[in-house]
Amino acid sequence: MKNFLAVIALVVATSAACAETIVPSFKEETATSGLKSIYKGDWQYMVGGGITAFDCSGDGKPEIYAAGGLNKAKLFINNSKPGGTLKFSEARKTGLEFDHVTGAYPLDIDGDGILDLVVLRVGENKIMRGLGNCKFTEANKLWNIDGGNAWHSAFSATWEKGNRLPTLAFGTYIDPKFEDDPWGHCGENTLLRPNVDQKSYAAPIKLNPSFCTLSMLFTDWNHSGIASLRVSNDREYYMGGQEQMWKVLPGEAPKLFTEAEGWKFIRLWGMGIATADFNNSGFPSYFLSSMADQRMQILADGAAKPAYKEAQFAMGTTAHKPYAGGDERPSTGWHTQFEDVNNDGRYDLFIAKGNVDQMPDFAQKDPNNLLLQKEDGTFMEAGEKAGILSFRNHRGAQLVDLNADGKLDLVVSARHENLQAWRNVSTTLGHFLEIKLQDSGPNRNAIGALVEVKEADGKVMARENYVGGGHMSGQAGFLHFGIGAQKETQIRVRWPDGTQGAWQAIKADKFAVVEKPGTVKVLK
Repeated sequence: MKNFLAVIALVVATSAACAETIVPSFKEETATSGLKSIYKGDWQYMVGGGITAFDCSGDGKPEIYAAGGLNKAKLFINNSKPGGTLKFSEARKTGLEFDHVTGAYPLDIDGDGILDLVVLRVGENKIMRGLGNCKFTEANKLWNIDGGNAWHSAFSATWEKGNRLPTLAFGTYIDPKFEDDPWGHCGENTLLRPNVDQKSYAAPIKLNPSFCTLSMLFTDWNHSGIASLRVSNDREYYMGGQEQMWKVLPGEAPKLFTEAEGWKFIRLWGMGIATADFNNSGFPSYFLSSMADQRMQILADGAAKPAYKEAQFAMGTTAHKPYAGGDERPSTGWHTQFEDVNNDGRYDLFIAKGNVDQMPDFAQKDPNNLLLQKEDGTFMEAGEKAGILSFRNHRGAQLVDLNADGKLDLVVSARHENLQAWRNVSTTLGHFLEIKLQDSGPNRNAIGALVEVKEADGKVMARENYVGGGHMSGQAGFLHFGIGAQKETQIRVRWPDGTQGAWQAIKADKFAVVEKPGTVKVLK
């Protein structure tokens, strides 16, 4: 009997240990990383400060492009050794040294296999065509894109069926003409579609009403094969506005989803959008960062209508006040991102935090959140224990594998202070996969694809490959998946044209390219 009870106790103890959430460990390496950039500026730079991660050197590791506001934006070449300390050097004469930059998003617009860069600015946006080896040339005239003269604050892109060029969406904040009286004076958002010749863009389509937008995301919310445009707006300055989602159907003018179609009226100080099927529901959920009331929205009634319910408070994702520092006032969220930070096969959630400036009703000491998803589906705060506690006024960010070791590192910008960089130095994480997609058509990077990875518990971790969202902080390259204790698993891709690839076996801890229709080429 004693032996039987001992065995039972051992099983219980082992199960409890297995269920314990692994907290990653980060080491700040800002001072030695070579990343020196300050997002500077007052009124028109209180939002923005994007951090962009994309490989322009061709070595598989992401470079960092940091918005500077009144300072020049900077591109940093990634010199980090695999698994080593973070090492970057500032690139010179790349074509990207603009001032007034608020953020940027990478994508291969012309399908030549080289990433281009959409640079958002206070003033004229710059559409920069990649030439290779981290050199860029302005392509506004080449592609007939009017960069405008507005306070640009959001971007997203998708490929509509039959088009060689992507459809581009641009969001604006306050109309600069009304700086002295900003309330109710939001700039106009626009949609750009290709001309008939598929070589340049037609005149902009106005997305009105526009409500001071700070994040946009083309997303296939119901797996219909057609992406809709979610738009998050800042209620601080609009009058009569709300959050929005546009139907963007091929050959038709964009139209807003209405309450009659299931869209629910919601207002918040919308700063950023993140998406993931974090709860294995089969459909993406959306996290909306804001002041005071961060929102996790979950599809309520299936694929027929875009009706979303708010996650319950007990789930632990409200992140409505600081967890450290002693300031009990409401938090202010900016860039937000779903990633599996501890490689356990469950999505975690990062939120960059920081007061707009000196808003007295909101926390001044407002640390970034690292919310780890536990086995029961709830989230726990781990920012301080993980080593990323910081009280700067943060804005843009990227959780991304900077040194090619399968562990996600962190770069975060801040107003009026140097950005910060942390290396993930964890030694107890699960296994990983990093997957890059390559399509056969003009949409070379398969924007709009859905990547699925089988987890040990029988569930599937799904990831939509998109351009947009966050807070003016874009990313392109390898998609990261944690797979826990598995040493081998299976992956498959639903391509943008709806083609479903077959399940393909792949060993753990690999970097791989998946070519349409599903050929897996392991790089290392």
